[in-house]
Amino acid sequence: MEAIIYNKEGKESGKVKLPESVFGVKWNSDLVHQVATSMLSNARGPIAHAKNRGEVSGGGKKPWQQKGLGRARHGSTRSPIWVHGGAAHGPRNDKNYDRKINKKMRAVALFSLLSRKNKDGKIIFVESIDIKSPKTKDAVSMMESLSKAGFKALTGKKKNAAFITVPELLVPISKSFNNIPNVEVDSVKNLNPIHLLNSTYLIITEPKKAIEFFENKLKD
Repeated sequence: MEAIIYNKEGKESGKVKLPESVFGVKWNSDLVHQVATSMLSNARGPIAHAKNRGEVSGGGKKPWQQKGLGRARHGSTRSPIWVHGGAAHGPRNDKNYDRKINKKMRAVALFSLLSRKNKDGKIIFVESIDIKSPKTKDAVSMMESLSKAGFKALTGKKKNAAFITVPELLVPISKSFNNIPNVEVDSVKNLNPIHLLNSTYLIITEPKKAIEFFENKLKD
């Protein structure tokens, strides 16, 4: 299995061999869904917090006697059915949303998505991003060149057009792409299934280093 490598001008500059263990994995929608929902749950930060009947102030006195008045029985004015009472089953900021994700599950889900994107022609291999000083103009020029090479959605989509991986996220590269709203760039070691699900294209720079990193994930 081979793929074309492009330079930042959008021209073919060579080919790279893709390992079947990373880019030829069978699609597993159930595993991808499980890992993605677990990651989103782990990232969830509970903020809303409702007081229960034991936390609201007042209500220590029984509102009226148990019998003899013809009224329903009540023990506290802070019961959930009373105005100003505590909430029943309300949101709590001490709730734990963490879900365990095994390393192998995360890796296989990532490779399943990589294989799917590669099959759909949504992975672009670029030899390198040589940006010495922060210039949005250089980043835009690269995206436009790749768009003309056949990847039109890179400049046509307003959101989530591409996720770019680099061996090491340097300041000039990070700042150059910061002002492009439909592109996100990060180190290849931080690539996860959520990035792939949220982006139309995946741009992998310095493919040999990236592939070596992916293959080592299987050994961990």
